[in-house]
Amino acid sequence: MAVSATAIMNLFFTILLTQAPINLSYGSSTSDDVVCIESEKKALLSFKQDLVDPSNRLLSWNVSNENCCKWAGIVSNNLTGHVEQLQLSSFDPDYDFFGRGSLEGKINPSLLGLKHLRYLDLSHNEFGGIQIPNFIGSLVSLTHLNITDAGFQGLIPHQLGNLSSLTHLGLQGMAELYVENLHWLSGLSSLKHLEMGYVNLGKASDHWLQVINRLSSLSELHLSGCELSHIIPNNSVFYVNFTSLSVLDISYNNFNSFIPEWIFGMNSLVYLDLSSNTFIGPFPNSAYCWNLTSLKGLNAADNSMDSSLAIWISGLSSSLESLDLGGNALQGPLPCSNQNMTALRYLDLSRSESNSMAAISIGFLYDLVGLEYVYLSDSNLEGVISSAIQNLTSLVHLELSYNSLIGEMPTCMGNLASLVYLDLSSNSLEGEIPSFLGNLTSIVHLDLSFNSLKAKIPTALGNLKSIVTLGLSSNSIEGEIPTALGNLKSIVTLDLSSNSIQGEIPTSLGNLCNLSDLSLGGNKFGGKVSNAFDSLLSAGCLSNSLTSLDLSENLFFGQLTDQIAEFKNVVRLSLGDNMISGPLPESLGKLTELEDLSIGGNQLNGSLPESLGGLSNLGGLNISSDHLEGVVTELHFANLTRLRMLLASGNSVSLRVSPDWIPPFDYCRFELESWNLGPTFPMWLKTQKYVDMDISNTQISGIIPSWLSNLTIEYLNVSHNQLSGRIPDILHIYSPYSMVYMSSNMLSGPLPRITSGLVELDLSNNSLSGDISHFLCHPLATPNNLSILHLGRNHFSGNIPDCWMHWPELEVINLDDNNLTGKIPSSVESLQSLLSLHLRNNSLSGEITPSLQNCKQLSVLDLGLNEFSGSIPTWMGTRLNLTVLILRSNKLNGQIPFELCSLTALQIMDVADNNLSGTIPRCFDKLKAMTTEQVMKEAISYSNFDGYFFEEVMVVIKGREDQYDIILPLVNGLDLSSNKLTGEIPQQLTALQGLISLNLSENFLEGRIPDSIGNMKSLESLDLSRNQLSGVIPPSLSSLTFLSYLNLSYNNLSGKIPLSTQIQSFDASSFIGNALCGPPLYNICDEDQSKPTINNEEQKADDGGEADRWFHLGIGTGFAVGFFGVVAPLLISTDWRHAYFGFFGYFWYKILYKYNCLWP
Repeated sequence: MAVSATAIMNLFFTILLTQAPINLSYGSSTSDDVVCIESEKKALLSFKQDLVDPSNRLLSWNVSNENCCKWAGIVSNNLTGHVEQLQLSSFDPDYDFFGRGSLEGKINPSLLGLKHLRYLDLSHNEFGGIQIPNFIGSLVSLTHLNITDAGFQGLIPHQLGNLSSLTHLGLQGMAELYVENLHWLSGLSSLKHLEMGYVNLGKASDHWLQVINRLSSLSELHLSGCELSHIIPNNSVFYVNFTSLSVLDISYNNFNSFIPEWIFGMNSLVYLDLSSNTFIGPFPNSAYCWNLTSLKGLNAADNSMDSSLAIWISGLSSSLESLDLGGNALQGPLPCSNQNMTALRYLDLSRSESNSMAAISIGFLYDLVGLEYVYLSDSNLEGVISSAIQNLTSLVHLELSYNSLIGEMPTCMGNLASLVYLDLSSNSLEGEIPSFLGNLTSIVHLDLSFNSLKAKIPTALGNLKSIVTLGLSSNSIEGEIPTALGNLKSIVTLDLSSNSIQGEIPTSLGNLCNLSDLSLGGNKFGGKVSNAFDSLLSAGCLSNSLTSLDLSENLFFGQLTDQIAEFKNVVRLSLGDNMISGPLPESLGKLTELEDLSIGGNQLNGSLPESLGGLSNLGGLNISSDHLEGVVTELHFANLTRLRMLLASGNSVSLRVSPDWIPPFDYCRFELESWNLGPTFPMWLKTQKYVDMDISNTQISGIIPSWLSNLTIEYLNVSHNQLSGRIPDILHIYSPYSMVYMSSNMLSGPLPRITSGLVELDLSNNSLSGDISHFLCHPLATPNNLSILHLGRNHFSGNIPDCWMHWPELEVINLDDNNLTGKIPSSVESLQSLLSLHLRNNSLSGEITPSLQNCKQLSVLDLGLNEFSGSIPTWMGTRLNLTVLILRSNKLNGQIPFELCSLTALQIMDVADNNLSGTIPRCFDKLKAMTTEQVMKEAISYSNFDGYFFEEVMVVIKGREDQYDIILPLVNGLDLSSNKLTGEIPQQLTALQGLISLNLSENFLEGRIPDSIGNMKSLESLDLSRNQLSGVIPPSLSSLTFLSYLNLSYNNLSGKIPLSTQIQSFDASSFIGNALCGPPLYNICDEDQSKPTINNEEQKADDGGEADRWFHLGIGTGFAVGFFGVVAPLLISTDWRHAYFGFFGYFWYKILYKYNCLWP
């Protein structure tokens, strides 16, 4: 088990602080001869009457026990019998826990009868939010008052300022206590110890320090978490009066300023805590003002200081034992040596926000030979671990995780015999796991996960008899688990996940009788899953101790049997993503402690056992992507009152429950995609406190019930069903990240009203209609949080409204395939977060609005299949950073602007079917993303949370238009076809070696095909048809081994078609309309005319006769088919005649229109 840095630091605080002597006896220390005062006895009994004592701690307080000096918690004077101390804290220092039962009730004023009471301790009780009684300020003999964490709330009474003899005051709260001011503290002139941590002192921020500065006897001040926001700055004159102060704790406030220099002039300080205060800037110059000669402990963690370590560390006391500067922006390099800090035992420089820390190999750390606890995780450390680490012979705890350490671990680390805790995780360490780690026999925690370690697990690790936690996950470890790991008798957590370990699980692991958490997921373990269970259960130990077992993402096969029930205390069981088959055993219902069961991604079949309904502790169940079938009823959920997540998509299961079924849970994340929930909308949904549900493709039909508007939605996906009618308003959301997906249904009518907190809305592929102005221009509230709006493939009409200023968070807008008209409104300039804009296949017109250039985050722009006119704006290349630009099938004219060459991230450019003219820009070789082959990477997803909203783009490749989404990052395409481009194909175009599709067809390009066309190794589709290209086909074309679509037809090409298996596999239609020869064309090249003659005249005659017979037979058959199939119907039917000649007339008209041959 990991030991927290805070716990270790607290240990040091205890060692470092010198506490004032306090009598903490918990029973009477009074002489047997002394009898208590009768009036005080009555006062105590009256005090008890108003208390609630559920643990009978005050059982001895009764009339029959006459001597109250002997009562529990009472300390009386040995001479006079007067009660001097009342010790009623529930904290038990002998056992270091709150184990004696809290007192409750209220505080009776009878305490005023204890005139000689000097010590009152009511701490760590539960007085239920009552105020601190004012009369306590009248107990003028008190020297010690401790009501820390006693359940008091409200205003601290100023009457406490009357306790002029008070030396110790403990008022620490839980943010329920507050003050109007602190002026009353001035009356406590004898105060030495003040504890007001987590009392709200916000209203005293402007004077707290001035008041406390009057308490000249103060030795300890604890004001942690008091909501203070002001501290006297360096530019103000301030003279420190509390010169005896040894402990100053002002952590967890919000000063947001430089650390005042006067703090570092307090030479009496032994411990100083400035942590978590948002202090900024550097430490004061140590040579100028530091005088902390007595300091043993300094905690300035979790601020925003950017001090240079080398400058200020020299000013620290040579007696310093504990230093915590974690969570700052410390600057390096570290000093080469620090002989004046040899007493240092605790060092925390972790979580540095700076990139300037030097590598661990420097001498600073290794000179501090007294170090026992070192925390340097996430500190931007680089380089190798120096062998000088062997100097730290006292080292007990070493954390170097989340850095950039490289190389192998030095052998000398095996000599650190005192080491108990070692964490080197999340670095880049290499090589084998060293065997010398087996020498660290005192080690309790060893974590080497998330590195690049390889080879096998050394058997020497079996020597670590004291180890409790061993983490080797996420490396490149191979081989099998050594049987020696079965010697780790103390181990509780063993994590070998995400490696390449193979073989079967050794039976020796079954001997680890203390093992609670075993993670073997993400490896190559194989064999029957029943054999794996046999190995783990071989000694009988793990059936009791194991609470978490992860065997997921391996190669286990076979069926689950009743032996699974032997893991009777397992809480988390993960068997997902294996090859386990067969049905789920009913014995799963015997795992009564089970909270999380994951068995998805296997080959399980059969029905879901009803016994799962008896797992009353089950909170999460993952059975997704299996082959389960059958019916699930109410019995399957009978006792699942704690169920919070059911992942069951991808099965063929039917849910059959009664219409009035009320699930035993009121909030659960359901993923039931592909189930059968139909035919009607599930009524039980309205019983859920929150809706977090994927019920897409579940055969639901009919209308969406109106009560959906009353539900609080976090995630709702009802896509791919047969829902019809209007969409109810979406008015309630669970969180500011809520999502609704209703695509691919038959929904109709106008858009619903939505709450301003909805983040993602997909209503695409329905039959919604009307205009969208009411939705966009009259939202329920502003600002709106909507980031994804998909309304594509509907029947919306009218103009796009000029109201986008109400939707500043939008990242994705998809209005494809509607009937929208008009121009793109200028208010789109307010969409500063816009990443993707789809307006494809509408009837939008006018020039492309320059307002889009303000959408500087825009990455995908699809304006294709509209009626936009004018030229392609130059700002598209200078103001945007597009990856996809589609402008095809519009009315754009002019030249392709060379500014587009600045789009270095552009992967898809489609400006086909416009009226563009001029030449192809020669700077296209600067389109960097097209010059390199794309590697597989994650799909472009815009959903920030649980939704899966992927980028979708329609791309024309190989003469066919397809939708790309998941593999879109792999697609590189350039389409300039069907324009009026002239000139030659620039040689620079062949530098686009990442292109998979190039289409320049139907232009007026001339000249030769570049000889370097063969450099475009990724090309799968090349279309240069219907141009005026001449010359020969470059031989390098035959090296395009991925080419599967080629069209060079209707040019002026000549010569022989290059020979290659790839080219000759294409149809002759790819080359027609040229002067080419050779296969796959039938015309033979001149150099191939010479063919050997056949001398066998008889064979020639036979071949000729056979050919003649087939020729005449074909003529007869063709005549019959042509006459009776075409001519005869035209003669007989007038309608056929009109349709036939009408078709050819229309076709001829289209040709003339296409080539501008129509007369006026």
